[in-house]
Amino acid sequence: MVKILKKEVMSVNVSLYVLETPDIAAKARPGQFVIIRVHDKGERVPLTIADFDRKAGTITIVVQEIGASTKKMSVKNAGDSIAGVVGPLGMPTHIEKKGTVVCIGGGIGIACIYPIARGFHEAGNNVIGIIGARNKDYVIFEDRMRAVCKDLHITTDDGSYGKKGFVTTVLKELIDSKMHIDQVFAVGPAVMMAAVSEVTKTAKVPTFVSLNPIMVDGTGMCGGCRVTVGGQTKFACVDGPDFDAHQVDFKELLQRQGAYKRDESCHLDKVIKEQG
Repeated sequence: MVKILKKEVMSVNVSLYVLETPDIAAKARPGQFVIIRVHDKGERVPLTIADFDRKAGTITIVVQEIGASTKKMSVKNAGDSIAGVVGPLGMPTHIEKKGTVVCIGGGIGIACIYPIARGFHEAGNNVIGIIGARNKDYVIFEDRMRAVCKDLHITTDDGSYGKKGFVTTVLKELIDSKMHIDQVFAVGPAVMMAAVSEVTKTAKVPTFVSLNPIMVDGTGMCGGCRVTVGGQTKFACVDGPDFDAHQVDFKELLQRQGAYKRDESCHLDKVIKEQG
């Protein structure tokens, strides 16, 4: 059993959990993920490590309530326990001193990009952050991102906070301003990462994306995170989750993501009825 030390509701259906996991915290690196099980018979859910504290022996995860398992996680509070946490898993993000690195996070992906942005900052890079959300209520990790970014740009779809538009709106502006960008790194919904890739491909800016959002069981067994990269079949959980964005077949990826939406919706409805 793994104890929940802290829970913080960050926005609608999004909560932060600090877990007591000294062994995982000691080895965690930016870009990696863990697999959690809420109860003994629960499914395995891969979640990005949003933060880690080696001294305190803790990791932080951010959970968005979108499916049956995350719905069950949402009722857990500080002092409760979950059945288990396995990790750290996945290949760590390759971080080195590049120069100017633009780190982009969309939605729940803002929590995923934070440790990567922090890693590039600690490596001596000039980090420019762009984070985007549906509206002001869904903007998370703003203070954390400001602490590691030279400049932080915020966008909202409805213009309720920051700049109205998408993360690509700001990215295009930075590129058009002739700012020298050595690398772009993006995490968020697949459609957002695809859009970022299109923008930077035209500008010939090296770009990497984390495909954590498409993972299912996190072990390479289910094949749910199968993706074509540079004409070769890869699995986000064991070969990634980071890939060269310009080599990813996003069209194929987006088609596959919709394959099980009906089954997922039915199972979620069942859990909601069980919880009353």
